[in-house]
Amino acid sequence: VNIFIEAPYLVQVAVVLLTGLSFGSFANVCIYRLPRKESVVSPRSRCPSCSSKITAWDNVPIFSYFLLKGKCRQCGVAIPLLYPVIEAVTAFLILLGFIKFGVSSKFFIFCIVGPALVIITAIDIKHKIIPDAITLPGIVFGLVAGSYLFGFKNSIIGLFTGGSIFLITSEIYYRIRGRIGIGGGDIKFISAVGALLGWQQLVLVIFLSSLIGSIVGLIGIVTKKNNLASQIPFGPFLAFATLLAYFSGEQIIYLYVTKVTGGL
Repeated sequence: VNIFIEAPYLVQVAVVLLTGLSFGSFANVCIYRLPRKESVVSPRSRCPSCSSKITAWDNVPIFSYFLLKGKCRQCGVAIPLLYPVIEAVTAFLILLGFIKFGVSSKFFIFCIVGPALVIITAIDIKHKIIPDAITLPGIVFGLVAGSYLFGFKNSIIGLFTGGSIFLITSEIYYRIRGRIGIGGGDIKFISAVGALLGWQQLVLVIFLSSLIGSIVGLIGIVTKKNNLASQIPFGPFLAFATLLAYFSGEQIIYLYVTKVTGGL
């Protein structure tokens, strides 16, 4: 750590970006394997089309995609553009975290949180699930990290408040509409978020995610891409709201209290 701190800022940025790219590469593994209930540790990466092992040289984040011209070296089948996009987005988020928090505990915590949000978003959009393999360890991690950042009491209240709100809302929705509105993955996810950020920022996450989700849903209805019966995965909105709260939650709450409510 000391060597990193003493290094020139551009070197620090380069190291952070390379680290972010490696996290993005692992995120791709999780996005592909977790919905299939496969291990993210072994076996080593293979081509989904021909099952040939991918060499280390062909598995370099982003660069290999362009060197291979977006195709598997063995079978020539196109590699989804989503792979380098996930790597780039993850690296960008890690860099933003470094710029925002510097070398701090909040940055190191974000190095876990950021990629997890990317994984959840991608899986929920494609498969409409949020795997327990992320949310259950996320609850434990959120409780430990949240207790360090905001105190154990705040963290534990956030955990149970988040889970309770979504669980009750889900039950009410099911009894009224006769179908599931909030899935179990969302309930566990918001519990982890509450544990990580505490109850005050939890309220902000729920408000922001609901607002963003409503706007996106309304746009979908206006453009006739969705209708009132369409099921839109809520995980991406929760992930984005969590990102906003982690970066600027305290400032947003402060502005609301001072500017909107007049400090009351």
